[in-house]
Amino acid sequence: MSLLTNVMDHSLDDGYAEAAARKNATGDSHMPRTLRARLGLALGLVLAALVVTVGAAQARVAAPAAAKEREELIDRIEQETAAADKLESTVDTLRDDVSRRQREALRTQGGDKGELVGLLSGATAVHGPGVQLVVDDAKEADTSAGGGPRQTSGFSDTGRVRDRDMQRVVNGLWQSGAEAVAINGQRLTALSAIRAAGDAILVDNKPLAPPYTLLVVGDGRKLSTRFQNSADGQYLHALQENFGIRTSISVEDDVRLPAAPSVIVRTAEPKAGKGTS
Repeated sequence: MSLLTNVMDHSLDDGYAEAAARKNATGDSHMPRTLRARLGLALGLVLAALVVTVGAAQARVAAPAAAKEREELIDRIEQETAAADKLESTVDTLRDDVSRRQREALRTQGGDKGELVGLLSGATAVHGPGVQLVVDDAKEADTSAGGGPRQTSGFSDTGRVRDRDMQRVVNGLWQSGAEAVAINGQRLTALSAIRAAGDAILVDNKPLAPPYTLLVVGDGRKLSTRFQNSADGQYLHALQENFGIRTSISVEDDVRLPAAPSVIVRTAEPKAGKGTS
């Protein structure tokens, strides 16, 4: 109890008071003693306060300006995005109009060969007997595969269908007697390109997603038999056996293929009119 009483009677404030009294008695103080030193200390404090005040004022002034610039930049981005979307819509409309006029010109000015030219070029929609070939990724693709003959930087999964796989399949169909081919509704022409962008397969720069459904116009039974017996058909079968790529082919009585979205006319000649030599 004596210890508690001593603590209560003699608080820390008394100790601080005794230390301050001894310091004053001995003259041991950290405050400047001369007038010049005190004026220097005061001037330093004033300068420090001035720097802090100016910095705070500049930050306060700059904050609204930065926020305003950010809002202006966001507005500009939104405006340019809207303008780009509008231009893209206009381009699509014009492209559709050009394609329509090309198909009309082939139909009205092509003579007896107009329909055949439109069919072979992909400028006109077509339907008839044929086959449906579905190619899909493996059900359980091996994403941990660390090697193998089919691994590339774009497709590390050996259970994925690659662009070169699709190229071989399409070329095999053409060689087997296909008259018209479409992949997931994307009509192929003699100028169509099948490429890869990352993990996606592009057909004429249009990204496609699996499963890949190929609709082919031609003599259905002969086309199916020829393709499956061809080197490219055997290649597709090997993909199924070795990597689990899923495939199915069926003969169809009537398949419908759309026209190619845009057929580029590379050469053209004016039709001679009446009275000209």
